[in-house]
Amino acid sequence: MEVITIESKAFKQLMEKLEAVSEYVYAMAHPAENDDEKWVDSGEVCHFLKVSERTLQRLRTNGKITYSCVGGKYYYQISQIKKLLTDHLIKSTDECMQSLINHHREYINKKK
Repeated sequence: MEVITIESKAFKQLMEKLEAVSEYVYAMAHPAENDDEKWVDSGEVCHFLKVSERTLQRLRTNGKITYSCVGGKYYYQISQIKKLLTDHLIKSTDECMQSLINHHREYINKKK
């Protein structure tokens, strides 16, 4: 077995660099959650925007909102709903959008 000795100052610098690499790797493995990237289903969107399923279908058909369809169920990114509201296609408030985000969090927690 070979023993290597280094100065205390060099050891501290090495440990700081290792800690920085460790933090970077951890941050990459556990990215921060972004509410805009979350997906919500049609029911949630209709409930909080106070629109019917048919109105939501018209928005999809007319290409006003992007969506994904999995197994016959439609999902929307929150960022797309915000864009729709910002473009004044559906008049609403920031409180309504925050309510949608909060309800989505509760909905996910109930499923767990």
